[in-house]
Amino acid sequence: MKVLVTGAAGFIGFHVAARLVERGDDVTGFDNVNTYYEPSLKEARLAELEKRASTAQGNWRFVRADLTDQSAVDNVFGETSFDRVIHLAAQPGVRHSLQAPREYVDANITGTLAVLEACRHASTPHLTFASTSSVYGANRNLPYREAGGADHPLQFYAATKRANELMAHAYSHLFKLPVTGLRFFTVYGPWGRPDMAPQLFTKAILAGDEIAVFNNGHHSRDFTYIDDIAEGVIRASDQIASPDPDWDAESPNPATSSAPYRIFNIGNAEPVELNAFIEAIEQATGKTAHRKMQPMQPGDVKDTLADSSALAAATGYRPSTSVTDGVAKLVAWYRAYYGV
Repeated sequence: MKVLVTGAAGFIGFHVAARLVERGDDVTGFDNVNTYYEPSLKEARLAELEKRASTAQGNWRFVRADLTDQSAVDNVFGETSFDRVIHLAAQPGVRHSLQAPREYVDANITGTLAVLEACRHASTPHLTFASTSSVYGANRNLPYREAGGADHPLQFYAATKRANELMAHAYSHLFKLPVTGLRFFTVYGPWGRPDMAPQLFTKAILAGDEIAVFNNGHHSRDFTYIDDIAEGVIRASDQIASPDPDWDAESPNPATSSAPYRIFNIGNAEPVELNAFIEAIEQATGKTAHRKMQPMQPGDVKDTLADSSALAAATGYRPSTSVTDGVAKLVAWYRAYYGV
Protein backbone atom coordinates (compact mmCIF):
# COMPACT_ATOMS: atom_id res chain seq x y z
CA MET A 1 0.00 0.00 0.00
CA LYS A 2 0.91 3.66 -0.30
CA VAL A 3 1.01 5.12 3.22
CA LEU A 4 1.62 8.63 4.53
CA VAL A 5 3.08 8.82 8.05
CA THR A 6 3.14 12.28 9.60
CA GLY A 7 5.60 12.78 12.44
CA ALA A 8 7.88 10.19 10.84
CA ALA A 9 10.98 11.64 12.55
CA GLY A 10 9.27 11.24 15.92
CA PHE A 11 9.44 8.31 18.30
CA ILE A 12 6.28 6.41 17.37
CA GLY A 13 6.26 7.64 13.76
CA PHE A 14 9.77 6.30 13.17
CA HIS A 15 8.88 2.82 14.41
CA VAL A 16 5.61 2.70 12.48
CA ALA A 17 7.26 3.86 9.25
CA ALA A 18 10.06 1.31 9.65
CA ARG A 19 7.61 -1.55 10.08
CA LEU A 20 5.57 -0.48 7.07
CA VAL A 21 8.64 -0.25 4.83
CA GLU A 22 9.92 -3.60 6.06
CA ARG A 23 6.62 -5.31 5.25
CA GLY A 24 6.72 -3.91 1.69
CA ASP A 25 4.64 -0.74 1.73
CA ASP A 26 5.55 2.48 -0.10
CA VAL A 27 5.88 5.00 2.73
CA THR A 28 6.04 8.78 2.59
CA GLY A 29 7.23 10.40 5.80
CA PHE A 30 6.29 13.99 6.67
CA ASP A 31 7.90 15.97 9.51
CA ASN A 32 9.20 19.47 10.23
CA VAL A 33 12.01 18.13 12.49
CA ASN A 34 11.47 20.89 15.04
CA THR A 35 13.64 21.72 18.04
CA TYR A 36 11.28 20.72 20.88
CA TYR A 37 13.97 18.15 21.72
CA GLU A 38 17.34 17.42 20.18
CA PRO A 39 16.95 17.45 16.37
CA SER A 40 20.02 15.23 16.09
CA LEU A 41 17.99 12.30 17.44
CA LYS A 42 15.29 12.94 14.86
CA GLU A 43 17.89 13.13 12.10
CA ALA A 44 19.38 9.85 13.34
CA ARG A 45 15.97 8.20 13.16
CA LEU A 46 15.59 9.40 9.57
CA ALA A 47 19.04 8.07 8.71
CA GLU A 48 18.10 4.72 10.26
CA LEU A 49 14.93 4.67 8.16
CA GLU A 50 16.99 5.25 5.01
CA LYS A 51 19.28 2.40 6.04
CA ARG A 52 16.43 -0.03 6.69
CA ALA A 53 14.63 0.94 3.49
CA SER A 54 17.75 0.13 1.45
CA THR A 55 17.35 -3.56 2.27
CA ALA A 56 13.54 -3.72 2.56
CA GLN A 57 10.87 -4.61 0.04
CA GLY A 58 9.05 -1.31 0.47
CA ASN A 59 10.02 2.19 -0.59
CA TRP A 60 10.70 5.25 1.57
CA ARG A 61 10.77 8.96 0.87
CA PHE A 62 10.75 11.91 3.22
CA VAL A 63 9.16 15.35 3.01
CA ARG A 64 10.53 17.99 5.35
CA ALA A 65 7.67 20.43 5.88
CA ASP A 66 5.23 21.75 8.46
CA LEU A 67 1.63 20.58 8.73
CA THR A 68 0.49 24.13 9.37
CA ASP A 69 1.45 24.82 5.74
CA GLN A 70 -1.71 23.60 3.97
CA SER A 71 -0.12 24.00 0.54
CA ALA A 72 2.77 21.70 1.52
CA VAL A 73 0.29 19.11 2.76
CA ASP A 74 -1.84 19.43 -0.36
CA ASN A 75 1.24 19.01 -2.56
CA VAL A 76 2.06 15.68 -0.93
CA PHE A 77 -1.48 14.46 -1.42
CA GLY A 78 -1.41 15.74 -5.00
CA GLU A 79 1.69 13.67 -5.76
CA THR A 80 0.42 10.37 -4.33
CA SER A 81 -2.97 8.73 -3.90
CA PHE A 82 -2.56 7.27 -0.42
CA ASP A 83 -4.27 4.04 0.62
CA ARG A 84 -3.71 4.93 4.28
CA VAL A 85 -2.78 8.05 6.24
CA ILE A 86 -1.32 7.61 9.74
CA HIS A 87 -1.24 10.99 11.46
CA LEU A 88 1.24 10.88 14.36
CA ALA A 89 2.69 14.40 14.16
CA ALA A 90 1.93 16.54 17.22
CA GLN A 91 3.39 18.88 19.77
CA PRO A 92 3.86 16.50 22.72
CA GLY A 93 4.58 17.13 26.37
CA VAL A 94 2.22 17.66 29.28
CA ARG A 95 4.36 20.14 31.20
CA HIS A 96 5.49 22.14 28.17
CA SER A 97 1.85 22.90 27.39
CA LEU A 98 1.71 24.93 30.60
CA GLN A 99 4.36 27.30 29.22
CA ALA A 100 3.65 27.33 25.49
CA PRO A 101 -0.03 26.61 24.80
CA ARG A 102 -0.04 28.31 21.39
CA GLU A 103 2.46 25.77 20.09
CA TYR A 104 -0.17 23.11 20.80
CA VAL A 105 -2.86 25.01 18.92
CA ASP A 106 -0.57 25.37 15.90
CA ALA A 107 0.68 21.78 15.77
CA ASN A 108 -2.24 19.81 17.16
CA ILE A 109 -5.27 21.82 16.04
CA THR A 110 -4.15 23.60 12.86
CA GLY A 111 -1.91 20.72 11.80
CA THR A 112 -4.64 18.12 12.25
CA LEU A 113 -7.12 20.31 10.38
CA ALA A 114 -4.71 20.37 7.43
CA VAL A 115 -4.58 16.57 7.42
CA LEU A 116 -8.36 16.26 7.69
CA GLU A 117 -8.88 18.70 4.83
CA ALA A 118 -6.38 16.90 2.62
CA CYS A 119 -7.89 13.48 3.40
CA ARG A 120 -11.37 14.85 2.72
CA HIS A 121 -10.51 16.19 -0.72
CA ALA A 122 -8.45 13.12 -1.63
CA SER A 123 -11.18 10.70 -0.47
CA THR A 124 -8.55 8.87 1.59
CA PRO A 125 -9.75 5.31 2.33
CA HIS A 126 -8.71 5.47 6.02
CA LEU A 127 -7.14 8.00 8.38
CA THR A 128 -5.63 6.79 11.66
CA PHE A 129 -4.53 9.44 14.14
CA ALA A 130 -2.83 9.69 17.51
CA SER A 131 -4.72 10.69 20.61
CA THR A 132 -3.62 10.16 24.22
CA SER A 133 -4.67 8.56 27.49
CA SER A 134 -4.37 12.07 28.96
CA VAL A 135 -7.83 12.87 27.58
CA TYR A 136 -9.32 10.88 30.46
CA GLY A 137 -8.08 13.60 32.80
CA ALA A 138 -10.21 13.86 35.95
CA ASN A 139 -11.91 10.53 35.21
CA ARG A 140 -10.75 8.13 37.93
CA ASN A 141 -12.81 5.13 36.83
CA LEU A 142 -10.06 2.59 36.14
CA PRO A 143 -9.35 0.83 33.90
CA TYR A 144 -10.05 3.51 31.33
CA ARG A 145 -12.61 2.43 28.75
CA GLU A 146 -13.34 4.24 25.51
CA ALA A 147 -17.03 4.49 26.38
CA GLY A 148 -16.14 6.32 29.61
CA GLY A 149 -15.78 10.02 30.20
CA ALA A 150 -13.01 11.95 28.45
CA ASP A 151 -14.34 15.48 28.74
CA HIS A 152 -12.39 16.78 31.74
CA PRO A 153 -8.75 17.06 30.57
CA LEU A 154 -6.30 18.32 33.15
CA GLN A 155 -3.72 19.83 30.76
CA PHE A 156 -3.97 21.92 27.63
CA TYR A 157 -2.07 19.24 25.70
CA ALA A 158 -4.84 16.76 26.49
CA ALA A 159 -7.48 19.34 25.58
CA THR A 160 -6.00 19.72 22.08
CA LYS A 161 -5.90 15.95 21.58
CA ARG A 162 -9.51 15.61 22.70
CA ALA A 163 -10.32 18.37 20.22
CA ASN A 164 -8.65 16.26 17.53
CA GLU A 165 -11.03 13.41 18.33
CA LEU A 166 -14.05 15.70 17.99
CA MET A 167 -12.74 17.31 14.81
CA ALA A 168 -12.18 13.86 13.31
CA HIS A 169 -15.71 12.79 14.15
CA ALA A 170 -17.16 15.88 12.50
CA TYR A 171 -15.24 15.16 9.29
CA SER A 172 -16.21 11.50 9.43
CA HIS A 173 -19.88 12.43 9.79
CA LEU A 174 -19.91 15.22 7.21
CA PHE A 175 -17.73 13.65 4.54
CA LYS A 176 -17.96 9.91 5.31
CA LEU A 177 -14.21 9.86 5.94
CA PRO A 178 -13.24 6.62 7.73
CA VAL A 179 -11.26 7.65 10.82
CA THR A 180 -9.71 5.76 13.73
CA GLY A 181 -8.24 7.50 16.78
CA LEU A 182 -5.79 5.76 19.12
CA ARG A 183 -5.37 6.79 22.75
CA PHE A 184 -1.76 5.95 23.54
CA PHE A 185 -0.71 5.01 27.06
CA THR A 186 2.83 5.74 28.27
CA VAL A 187 5.09 4.58 25.42
CA TYR A 188 8.76 3.74 25.98
CA GLY A 189 11.62 1.94 24.27
CA PRO A 190 14.59 2.41 21.93
CA TRP A 191 14.76 5.71 20.02
CA GLY A 192 12.42 7.25 22.60
CA ARG A 193 11.94 10.90 23.44
CA PRO A 194 14.68 12.31 25.70
CA ASP A 195 12.15 14.45 27.59
CA MET A 196 10.20 11.41 28.81
CA ALA A 197 10.79 9.81 32.22
CA PRO A 198 12.21 6.47 30.92
CA GLN A 199 15.01 8.25 29.04
CA LEU A 200 15.57 10.88 31.72
CA PHE A 201 15.88 8.21 34.40
CA THR A 202 18.16 6.03 32.28
CA LYS A 203 20.46 8.95 31.52
CA ALA A 204 20.67 10.06 35.16
CA ILE A 205 21.13 6.59 36.63
CA LEU A 206 23.93 5.73 34.21
CA ALA A 207 25.64 9.04 35.03
CA GLY A 208 25.13 8.65 38.78
CA ASP A 209 23.01 11.80 38.89
CA GLU A 210 19.98 12.46 41.04
CA ILE A 211 16.50 11.84 39.59
CA ALA A 212 13.35 13.75 40.52
CA VAL A 213 10.65 11.25 41.48
CA PHE A 214 7.24 12.93 41.54
CA ASN A 215 4.49 11.86 43.96
CA ASN A 216 7.26 9.97 45.80
CA GLY A 217 7.11 7.38 43.03
CA HIS A 218 3.70 6.10 44.11
CA HIS A 219 1.73 6.84 40.97
CA SER A 220 1.42 4.16 38.31
CA ARG A 221 1.47 4.17 34.53
CA ASP A 222 0.41 1.67 31.90
CA PHE A 223 3.90 1.56 30.35
CA THR A 224 3.63 0.13 26.81
CA TYR A 225 6.65 -0.98 24.78
CA ILE A 226 7.12 0.69 21.42
CA ASP A 227 7.08 -2.51 19.32
CA ASP A 228 3.66 -3.38 20.73
CA ILE A 229 2.44 0.16 20.02
CA ALA A 230 3.71 0.14 16.42
CA GLU A 231 2.09 -3.23 15.79
CA GLY A 232 -1.21 -1.94 17.18
CA VAL A 233 -1.08 1.23 15.07
CA ILE A 234 -0.60 -0.74 11.88
CA ARG A 235 -3.30 -3.25 12.76
CA ALA A 236 -5.72 -0.40 13.44
CA SER A 237 -4.76 1.31 10.18
CA ASP A 238 -5.31 -1.89 8.19
CA GLN A 239 -8.81 -2.29 9.69
CA ILE A 240 -10.86 0.45 8.04
CA ALA A 241 -13.33 2.12 10.39
CA SER A 242 -17.00 1.57 9.63
CA PRO A 243 -20.30 2.81 11.09
CA ASP A 244 -21.50 1.02 14.21
CA PRO A 245 -24.81 -0.67 13.26
CA ASP A 246 -25.82 -0.72 16.94
CA TRP A 247 -25.08 2.95 17.63
CA ASP A 248 -27.95 4.60 19.49
CA ALA A 249 -28.31 8.39 19.23
CA GLU A 250 -30.40 8.42 22.40
CA SER A 251 -27.69 6.62 24.36
CA PRO A 252 -24.56 7.45 22.36
CA ASN A 253 -21.34 5.48 22.72
CA PRO A 254 -18.52 8.07 22.36
CA ALA A 255 -16.14 5.43 21.01
CA THR A 256 -18.21 4.61 17.93
CA SER A 257 -20.73 6.37 15.71
CA SER A 258 -23.24 6.13 12.91
CA ALA A 259 -20.31 7.58 10.94
CA PRO A 260 -17.23 5.49 10.02
CA TYR A 261 -15.41 6.48 13.22
CA ARG A 262 -13.72 4.55 16.01
CA ILE A 263 -11.72 5.41 19.12
CA PHE A 264 -9.46 2.77 20.71
CA ASN A 265 -7.23 2.58 23.76
CA ILE A 266 -3.80 1.16 23.00
CA GLY A 267 -1.92 0.14 26.13
CA ASN A 268 -0.35 -2.78 27.95
CA ALA A 269 -3.16 -3.25 30.53
CA GLU A 270 -0.57 -3.81 33.28
CA PRO A 271 0.00 -0.75 35.48
CA VAL A 272 3.48 -0.37 36.96
CA GLU A 273 4.28 1.89 39.90
CA LEU A 274 6.95 4.43 39.07
CA ASN A 275 9.25 3.10 41.79
CA ALA A 276 9.03 -0.38 40.23
CA PHE A 277 9.85 1.05 36.80
CA ILE A 278 12.93 2.75 38.28
CA GLU A 279 13.93 -0.57 39.84
CA ALA A 280 13.77 -2.19 36.39
CA ILE A 281 16.18 0.46 35.08
CA GLU A 282 18.47 -0.19 38.07
CA GLN A 283 18.45 -3.89 37.24
CA ALA A 284 19.20 -3.29 33.56
CA THR A 285 21.99 -0.78 34.22
CA GLY A 286 23.48 -2.46 37.28
CA LYS A 287 23.43 0.93 39.03
CA THR A 288 21.47 2.41 41.94
CA ALA A 289 19.19 5.40 41.40
CA HIS A 290 19.63 8.44 43.61
CA ARG A 291 16.03 9.48 44.16
CA LYS A 292 14.90 12.99 45.10
CA MET A 293 11.28 12.65 46.12
CA GLN A 294 8.97 15.39 44.85
CA PRO A 295 5.23 16.15 45.20
CA MET A 296 2.74 15.57 42.40
CA GLN A 297 3.19 18.04 39.56
CA PRO A 298 0.41 20.27 38.13
CA GLY A 299 -1.51 18.45 35.42
CA ASP A 300 -0.33 14.97 36.46
CA VAL A 301 -2.78 12.17 37.22
CA LYS A 302 -2.08 9.55 39.87
CA ASP A 303 -2.69 6.41 37.83
CA THR A 304 -3.42 5.24 34.30
CA LEU A 305 -4.62 1.85 33.13
CA ALA A 306 -5.91 0.90 29.69
CA ASP A 307 -8.69 -1.46 28.80
CA SER A 308 -7.55 -2.34 25.27
CA SER A 309 -10.02 -5.17 24.78
CA ALA A 310 -11.90 -3.29 22.03
CA LEU A 311 -8.74 -2.93 19.94
CA ALA A 312 -7.94 -6.60 20.59
CA ALA A 313 -11.39 -7.66 19.44
CA ALA A 314 -11.24 -5.51 16.31
CA THR A 315 -7.65 -6.18 15.23
CA GLY A 316 -6.13 -8.99 17.31
CA TYR A 317 -3.86 -6.53 19.13
CA ARG A 318 -1.97 -8.32 21.92
CA PRO A 319 0.95 -6.56 23.65
CA SER A 320 3.63 -9.10 24.52
CA THR A 321 6.60 -7.20 25.99
CA SER A 322 7.06 -7.17 29.77
CA VAL A 323 8.43 -4.06 31.47
CA THR A 324 11.55 -6.00 32.50
CA ASP A 325 12.31 -7.01 28.90
CA GLY A 326 11.30 -3.64 27.47
CA VAL A 327 13.47 -1.66 29.87
CA ALA A 328 16.43 -3.96 29.18
CA LYS A 329 16.08 -3.24 25.44
CA LEU A 330 15.75 0.48 26.12
CA VAL A 331 18.91 0.55 28.24
CA ALA A 332 20.86 -1.52 25.69
CA TRP A 333 19.89 0.89 22.91
CA TYR A 334 20.65 3.93 25.07
CA ARG A 335 24.17 2.65 25.88
CA ALA A 336 24.88 1.91 22.22
CA TYR A 337 23.44 5.18 20.86
CA TYR A 338 25.01 7.53 23.40
CA GLY A 339 28.15 5.47 23.94
CA VAL A 340 27.84 5.15 27.73
